Amino acid sequence: MPLKYWADILEPNKVVGYIHGGLFIAYVLLALIFCWQRKWGIKRFIILFVASLLPFGTFYVDKKYLKGSTA
Repeated sequence: MPLKYWADILEPNKVVGYIHGGLFIAYVLLALIFCWQRKWGIKRFIILFVASLLPFGTFYVDKKYLKGSTA
């Protein structure tokens, strides 16, 4: 972001934005697959999805919900 606004260089921001968006889509798809394979309900998927929107939310969900959750 500093390169975009302070130096008027847009390319790095575009590349990082595409990577960030791709990783977000991959996370949501993997959460769907994970919930489907483990036969978890929609409630747990919603928790995983909301955590993806909050800063550091995935770390909280990992510690609270996913550690020790073996099938």
